[in-house]
Amino acid sequence: MKPIQEMTIGEFGAFVSNYLRDQGIDVVLSGGSCVTIYSSNRYQFFDLDFIGGYEVELKNIKSALLKLGFSENNKYFTNPESEWFVEFPTGPLAVGSESVKEIVELDFPTGKLRLISPTDCIKDRLAAYYHWQDQQCLEQAILVATDNKIDLAEVDRWSRHERMQEKFNQIKGMLKMVVKKK
Repeated sequence: MKPIQEMTIGEFGAFVSNYLRDQGIDVVLSGGSCVTIYSSNRYQFFDLDFIGGYEVELKNIKSALLKLGFSENNKYFTNPESEWFVEFPTGPLAVGSESVKEIVELDFPTGKLRLISPTDCIKDRLAAYYHWQDQQCLEQAILVATDNKIDLAEVDRWSRHERMQEKFNQIKGMLKMVVKKK
């Protein structure tokens, strides 16, 4: 196996999630690290946010990761061989007020990585843009749309559900210019 310090963020995520899966702990990657993966590393995040189901207990995750050489500092887990850190925010797996619609599996040399879809990744970034006017999150959404097939009609529907249709209409043109149709 490739040394941890030489792994990409996707390989590292697959390594961690496969190890946890072998321990009976099923998690899905969400958040900014999905942007890093879907934008081919053009936007860098250094934390991997894994969301587990209701049955996943943090004490079991902690026990498993300590065996893998991680240490815990507050709510973060770090491995001395990696520049990335791992976090386990409380579920459920959602974007805005809706559950995530689609889980994608990507294959890496270190195993399979389960993560939110590019469409849900864009909705996740737009939630921050809509609610906190976070311009970087809008830029991240556009990067993800540039490199991946997304369902723009779903993003439109979700934006209406979040009561953000007016804000979506303001950025729709930017997304349409770069989006690859699903």
